[in-house]
Amino acid sequence: MKRQRLVLVVLLLAALALLAWLWLGPRPGEARTLSGYIEAETLYLSSPVAGTVEGLGVRRGQHVAAGTPLFSIEPRQQAAQSASATADVAAAEAQAEDARKGQRPIELGILEAEVEAARAQARETRSMLNRVSALVERGIYARVRLDDARAAHESAAARVQAAERRLGAASLGQREDQQRAAQARASQARARLQDTSARIEDMAPAAPAPARVEDVFFQRGEWAPANQPILALIPDDRIFVRFFVPQAEIASYRIGRKIRFGCDGCGEGLTATIAYVSPRPEFTPPVIYSRESRDRLVFMVEARPDDRRTIVPGLPVDVLPIGDSGRSQSTSAASTRPLAAAGWSRISPSR
Repeated sequence: MKRQRLVLVVLLLAALALLAWLWLGPRPGEARTLSGYIEAETLYLSSPVAGTVEGLGVRRGQHVAAGTPLFSIEPRQQAAQSASATADVAAAEAQAEDARKGQRPIELGILEAEVEAARAQARETRSMLNRVSALVERGIYARVRLDDARAAHESAAARVQAAERRLGAASLGQREDQQRAAQARASQARARLQDTSARIEDMAPAAPAPARVEDVFFQRGEWAPANQPILALIPDDRIFVRFFVPQAEIASYRIGRKIRFGCDGCGEGLTATIAYVSPRPEFTPPVIYSRESRDRLVFMVEARPDDRRTIVPGLPVDVLPIGDSGRSQSTSAASTRPLAAAGWSRISPSR
């Protein structure tokens, strides 16, 4: 009796092991594909200054071409700053032009009069010096009077030289310091104008590339804070296939190589170009967890689809392994459903 029970227990355990192997083990009719999904990088657009949303040219879910106006912020404050900056540029450029022209005739006349006055004073002090010198020699004046007369004459001669230098520089238009200062003020004013103009352009951006509008966060008439996203775009060139390759096969996946993939409703014959291969391995992410990939060490690979018109972010995909492209066989319709949509036959697992 005990032997019969032992036999029954052994048979029951063997049946359970067989069922577990059939359920959890590989199925010969299934294709060996790599699991992944469609991913997208979202682009958030905002205004550098706060303001009321004056215009909204797109709606959620719309596909827009490059250069399509997206939204605009009410620009009255920035327009006033632009007008002020334009006036500053005009004033600074006028000052710079005036500095380049040199002194006007009336200003030159004033400088010439100053030179003549300085020369007359120098002549007068020279005459005084001669008289005082003669009187000192005769003993009429003390010698200190001679020293005072000589100092006055030297001071007058120095004023003559200074006035002549000013007149010469004005006559040649060589006010270099003033010219440099005026040019610097003009450059500063032009920079302020460019900054204001750039801000006005940033308040009404256009689509940088063909893209679909993922979401709109502010509607026309709402107040939008500075640097707060007003809408989100998914550019066509930022959609990619992210899949995971076992560590034993990662050497075949290099940047620039082509892969084939399929997904539900994506069309046939889809291909993509590998753009990134992760340098670090990881365990199978939960998003692609399955019996075949359980506890397997994998590398993440990203590829840019060659045709993005029917690609929808978030869809799961099946990627045809690069090493299995030449080994195909027909299987049942149920097991070929994901890849049949892409025009492929199923691939037998290699052992």
